[in-house]
Amino acid sequence: MLFRTELTLHESERQVSYADKILLLGSCFSENIGNWLRDHYLDVVVNPFGILYNPASISQSLQRLIDEKQYTADDLFLHRGIYHSFDHHSRYSATDVTTALERINQSRHEASLQLKNGNLLLITFGTAWVYTHNEQQQVVSNCHKLPEKIFSRRRLSVEEIVSEWKTLADKLFSLNPDLHIIFTVSPIRHIKDTLHGNQLSKATLLLAIDELTMHSDRIHYFPAYELMMDDLRDYRFYASDMLHPSDVAIEYIRSKFADTYFSDQTKQLFSSCEKFRRALEHRPSDPSSPEYKQFLTQNIEKLNQLIDKNPFFTLRKPLRQFQERI
Repeated sequence: MLFRTELTLHESERQVSYADKILLLGSCFSENIGNWLRDHYLDVVVNPFGILYNPASISQSLQRLIDEKQYTADDLFLHRGIYHSFDHHSRYSATDVTTALERINQSRHEASLQLKNGNLLLITFGTAWVYTHNEQQQVVSNCHKLPEKIFSRRRLSVEEIVSEWKTLADKLFSLNPDLHIIFTVSPIRHIKDTLHGNQLSKATLLLAIDELTMHSDRIHYFPAYELMMDDLRDYRFYASDMLHPSDVAIEYIRSKFADTYFSDQTKQLFSSCEKFRRALEHRPSDPSSPEYKQFLTQNIEKLNQLIDKNPFFTLRKPLRQFQERI
């Protein structure tokens, strides 16, 4: 007897490898997948503007990367003693202009290089609802707790999203002929829009992405939303807020992502890197003991053997971390 509708995914022709340079932008799912890839030593840049939720803000951010925009003090505003950017999450805010601009421009520079030289862009749409600053007539990525009355709120249409992203995709492919784009829709529900409003929002995103995948064979879709809503489909797979996926659900969605996009070589390296990552997390009672030195030496030898067979520069990061502890 079957007690759930398990989603069967097919292996993608576009496989992810340790040779890839990957840029991820969007909502919490991009952050989650990106940090998971980074923890296993793939070459990734994750959310260089911070968490972004709607297609208009993500598109605007990518345009900033294409243009290699240099932010100045004129792009910031002061609110309650802190300098913010409407393009960025509050993690880039600071109590002085210089610090905020250094954070913003360093992150933008790194991401622009990754976009120009990379070959995989993973985008997660969270909501179709946007906030527009009334005076500046610009969609903002973050309201930074400013009074609600200075913004107008509306839901993007399918046609708006498709039109903007077709133009942007063509520009990205022209900039980088090796680039592929993977779209996802965040499985996290936005109940502040009401449950019905959330469904309309997610449906808008899904319809828009479906049209975009027909625009180019270099645009792909990974069904993170369907895995949560239709495959798992049970509140035991949610965190205590009943909105975010639980750790078990996150692990399941990650495993489906790996089954879809990881080559056999990537899976083997990923498994090896997981062992090295756990070894680095080990905290001995006596770091100067001969036993711990031997433990480090053994891991260094194993890593060198792995690098000899797979000379990807990202694998040298854990090697340096082990060497620093000798």
